[in-house]
Amino acid sequence: MRIIKEAFLVAAGREHPAAARHLDVWRKTVKAATWRHLVDVRRSYPDTDAVKVRSGRMVLIFNLLRNDYRLIAAAHFNCQIVYTLRFMTHAEYSKDRWKETL
Repeated sequence: MRIIKEAFLVAAGREHPAAARHLDVWRKTVKAATWRHLVDVRRSYPDTDAVKVRSGRMVLIFNLLRNDYRLIAAAHFNCQIVYTLRFMTHAEYSKDRWKETL
């Protein structure tokens, strides 16, 4: 799959050094994947959830580094594209404010 805003992952890794390696592994995994639906995603990342946001669209929530961080992305399986949207700590994610901006 193609990742849109790949530089976002590098910047997130700089801001959160503990997660940098995990973001790099995620990037490599996604680039090698040919996911067609959520079931395929869960074969690589079993704890991934699909969540509907304010816009009415579905996003994927990836739990990284033993649930310490969340990576939010939108997957367009038909085009084989993943858009990185947000990266946050578990505490930031739990506040649910991110749903209002997507």
